[in-house]
Amino acid sequence: MAMNSRTPATADHPVLRVQPASPAAAAAYFGASLAFHADVSDVAAALAADGDPGFVVLDSRSTASWDQGHIPGAVHLPTALIPEQAAALLDPAVPVVTYCWGPGCNGATRAALALAQLGYQVKEMLGGFEYWAREGFAYETWEGGERRAADPLTAPGDAADCGC
Repeated sequence: MAMNSRTPATADHPVLRVQPASPAAAAAYFGASLAFHADVSDVAAALAADGDPGFVVLDSRSTASWDQGHIPGAVHLPTALIPEQAAALLDPAVPVVTYCWGPGCNGATRAALALAQLGYQVKEMLGGFEYWAREGFAYETWEGGERRAADPLTAPGDAADCGC
């Protein structure tokens, strides 16, 4: 006898112990998520295109971290300094995309919160600087420009994009 997705056996399964949200709730959640987050590849593509990307990228890490590597053209503004320096560095009419080290760091989230509390439109770049470098995008250090080979686990080696 075939089991369907509503059989009692799913209650013991760790994935389905809590049932998935309804399609309407899932659409609302994932739509909202895209309003709050940007993908590294999408940010890179927008910055590489001709013209104004329509946003500014903000690196919320320390000066030592910035010197180790940052996205070309990014604004450097450590999270702790946002309340006192954002108005001098950022146009409130231009959306801001924040980043920090990577997925294990919530610095970009804290920076996005601080900017939102000041009235800025803001998104967080998922993956942070770690995935920027791992996907093979160029970055700047205190010594000049650098680029690493793309990690095949994060970016396709022979395709223009991952197809997401």
